[in-house]
Amino acid sequence: MKNKIVTIFGGTGFIGADIVRVLAKKGYQIRLAEKHPKKAETVKFNGNVGQIIPYPCDMTQKGMEQAIDGASVVINCIGILLEKGHRSFMRTHCYLPEDLAKACAKQDVDQFIHISALSCDKSQSDYAKSKLAGEKQIMRFFDKATILRPSIVFGPKDSFFNMFAGMAQILPALPLIGGGKTLFQPVYVGDVSDAVANAMKLNAHGVYELGGPEVLSFKQLLQKMKSHTGQNPYLIPLPFSLAKIQAFFMSVLPNPPLTMDQVESLKTDNVVSDHAKTLSDLDVNKTNMDTILPSYLGRFQK
Repeated sequence: MKNKIVTIFGGTGFIGADIVRVLAKKGYQIRLAEKHPKKAETVKFNGNVGQIIPYPCDMTQKGMEQAIDGASVVINCIGILLEKGHRSFMRTHCYLPEDLAKACAKQDVDQFIHISALSCDKSQSDYAKSKLAGEKQIMRFFDKATILRPSIVFGPKDSFFNMFAGMAQILPALPLIGGGKTLFQPVYVGDVSDAVANAMKLNAHGVYELGGPEVLSFKQLLQKMKSHTGQNPYLIPLPFSLAKIQAFFMSVLPNPPLTMDQVESLKTDNVVSDHAKTLSDLDVNKTNMDTILPSYLGRFQK
């Protein structure tokens, strides 16, 4: 594998950096395509000297083709949770992946792996709609693509448990939007990375839905967080209508903890479908939350 080049877009993010870690251990040569290559300086230490190379890419069609040139596999981990300035959901989750698919087809790469989102085919949020639109465009231009749809991804640098544990340090109560009944199937970031590595090994194609061994409600997830941090904020049910009003006023903040679109997304359960291809089809054993959460939520204990 040391001669097999993998180009990763978004390789410095939470999921992307872990994928880099796993693939580096397996001996792949990794090219990190970044607008600002300095962001990749810390990630490149996950491999041997010269194994992980930051590569400047302006994200134009020509720039993508240059970053992909000579690669056997291309992985796209680019995604946003908030729209800000020119970084819209459609630009990030649809038009950019479409350009990548075109570049992969032109450069005749062996495999294109794209990180999407679970329930994007069911939710009515703008985030989900953009993810689904991106999947359709990818399959239009690179029909043998591998699309992975993870549920909430947990791990040391996640944006779910860390965020709510941080809020619980300063707030006496946390909202249970929609009563906290929305179901989730959290998946460990290491399992997502193993799914990518095994998809490459098996040359797997198509759509895979990635969820962990437990299906829990939003309320149960916050209770699990409390059990590992020792925090005891009140959990107050908040109807969707009031949550949208609250999110509207929060939208003026630079990084709002809640948006109207996120409230909309909570109206749809985030669990693996009955007949979907899953982690098991990629030979990945699911990791239980209780074996991982204490390793990083302990810092929130008093």
